[in-house]
Amino acid sequence: MSNSMRQNAIEEIASANYNIVAGDAVNIEEIYGENAFTLTKMKALLPKGTFKKLEATINKGDKIDIEIAEEVANVMRQWAVAKGATHYTHWFQPLTGSTAEKQDSFINPDFKGNITMGLSGKELIQGEPDGSSFPNGGIRQTSEARGYTAWDPTSPAFIKETAKGAVLYIPTAFFSYTGEALDKKTPLLRSIAAVSKQAKRVLAAFGEDSDGQVSCSLGAEQEYFLLDKKLFMARPDMVATGRTLFGNVPAKNQQMDDHYFGAIKDRVLSFMEDVDIELWKLAIPAMTRHNEVAPSQFEIAPMFEAANLATDHNLLIMEVLKKTADKYGLACLFHEKPYAGVNGSGKHNNWSIVSPGGKNLLEPGCTPHDNAIFLTVLTAVIEAVNKNAPLLRAVVANAGNDHRLGANEAPPAIISIFLGSQLSSIVESIVAGGAKDAGDAGLMQVGVDTIPTFPKDNTDRNRTSPFAFTGNKFEFRAVASHQSCSGPMVALNTIVAEALDGIATKLEGFKAETFNADLQNLLQSILKENERVLFNGDGYSEEWPIEAEKRGLPNLKSTPDALPAINSAETKALFTKYGVLSERELESRFEIYTEQYDEEILIEGKTTLDIAKTIIMPSAIEQLEVLTSQLLSLTDAGITAGTKTLKASAEKVGTLVDELATGIEALEAAVECGCYSKVIPAMAEVRTPADKLELEVADELWALPKYAELLFLY
Repeated sequence: MSNSMRQNAIEEIASANYNIVAGDAVNIEEIYGENAFTLTKMKALLPKGTFKKLEATINKGDKIDIEIAEEVANVMRQWAVAKGATHYTHWFQPLTGSTAEKQDSFINPDFKGNITMGLSGKELIQGEPDGSSFPNGGIRQTSEARGYTAWDPTSPAFIKETAKGAVLYIPTAFFSYTGEALDKKTPLLRSIAAVSKQAKRVLAAFGEDSDGQVSCSLGAEQEYFLLDKKLFMARPDMVATGRTLFGNVPAKNQQMDDHYFGAIKDRVLSFMEDVDIELWKLAIPAMTRHNEVAPSQFEIAPMFEAANLATDHNLLIMEVLKKTADKYGLACLFHEKPYAGVNGSGKHNNWSIVSPGGKNLLEPGCTPHDNAIFLTVLTAVIEAVNKNAPLLRAVVANAGNDHRLGANEAPPAIISIFLGSQLSSIVESIVAGGAKDAGDAGLMQVGVDTIPTFPKDNTDRNRTSPFAFTGNKFEFRAVASHQSCSGPMVALNTIVAEALDGIATKLEGFKAETFNADLQNLLQSILKENERVLFNGDGYSEEWPIEAEKRGLPNLKSTPDALPAINSAETKALFTKYGVLSERELESRFEIYTEQYDEEILIEGKTTLDIAKTIIMPSAIEQLEVLTSQLLSLTDAGITAGTKTLKASAEKVGTLVDELATGIEALEAAVECGCYSKVIPAMAEVRTPADKLELEVADELWALPKYAELLFLY
């Protein structure tokens, strides 16, 4: 690495001509879903009886038989081959947090020099990739290689176009030979089933038709950064870790608030347009795109979908963003904190529960009956979050998010719920005991009173809350930008299933003539026990952690503090009760996530060490030599003017070089012992003098692209 790489990158960016060549206007209706094997396509291509059975599998969870699978596989293959596909793959989500695939061709040789193109029902339903080489937390031994993928018909197969054809992708679950989940999709599907079962019991108690599946909906807002790839490649820390391990915040960063929702640069807008086109082809309903708060930060948001499908789509969104960025000479970053001192990125998971008939159960209605159901489900969520706050913190814990949670652009590490003023007053009324007359002291009788008109934008948004009600859904704002939506959704679904289970059991014992009064008392009791988690104030304030401690709310500030909740006896009892994850599966995840955290910190430590020793220290020493040489020249010439200032500068650089050397020595020892608790403070000891040296070393000698270049030259 040399300073010429940085200088060359800046010069190339400055002289580049990013005039975007206009193309033909896109007709969204014509291209939407053209690369996805959607229900509409299946209905058109499959025999009527076959489609009905497949639809029942998707909507009601019925099992699919091999005969149906054969018909689906044949039609799916014909559709894919007609679009240029030569291979198919079972697309799954191992515990790496990314996706995986093993591509097989459609060809079936007859050993006479000829082939036919085929995909059997068995091949559609099940595949067999390696089960031991993915993270498994001890579930699989190296000698036990079997792992299986199983078709998930609730998520449509899709085509990825390649330079010379296409590949058919079949969404699947991934599990071991002995049946344990080795992926993120399997527990997600289990958790959705758990919510459905318990929510249907609640609906039945209210006399509602509960035939079919209750679903969880999800809308994931994805934040990301872009920077010119030439500058990215000149930053070995960003290449290795996704973030800057060194760098000073420039004089101008985000303090002018001029980037947020600002006019989008032509290069970025063209990139966004191409992203949208690719997503629309995959039937991903990309809706929103805009500049975010920090310079070079952006957001994309799709429409709400079923949680399983939305999770698959979010993984595809991140993949398309990265691939499209590369085509434009850009690098796309999903790290939660790529730059110190400016806003980081999150993935806001907007979640709700939908009845079999399509009614959002977290949307206030127009009748006392509908609002009684709404308040019951709302109460279940409040109870679930309060009882399981450590678990919700644990499922968003990782090395990157530790830099974000609690900072001024993200919710704090304290899990709390924001309801807004109007809904809070309704909850307070219920806690106060209600009244026969809704007008009596403003108290409310559940199942009798109608909630005043409650539009979804009735309350202001609270971006300091990790779990905020936004009118007809909850926004889980603490989710990390780079992580799969699955983990947070699995936890949220499971804890809500438990709360709904408890409420349903009580409701099923109520008599019809006293149902409303009994419901009033039940909700009052639950809300009283769990109202400590409700907080409408400023989560960034210095007073909130003090108040939260008084309330008994946990404040788990780091990943090592948070992760043990995944492996606790309470979590094991909860997840095994609802069949979401076994004790062994939970233990494996705790082991995997702990190891991943340790490895990420160690990689950052080693990268910090390499950059400090091979890039920053040489630049600093060269600057010191230049200053010393200048000082000696002036002294030899008997020139005193400026000598004092020059000497002070040389001494300052010399002191920083010594501090950097001391920090490097401490970091070397910490990396050698491999202990994250020592590596993190040792990295800070190296960064502090290094960042000060950035301001002292001559610009032409500094090898690393600076923040001002990374944030604004794109």
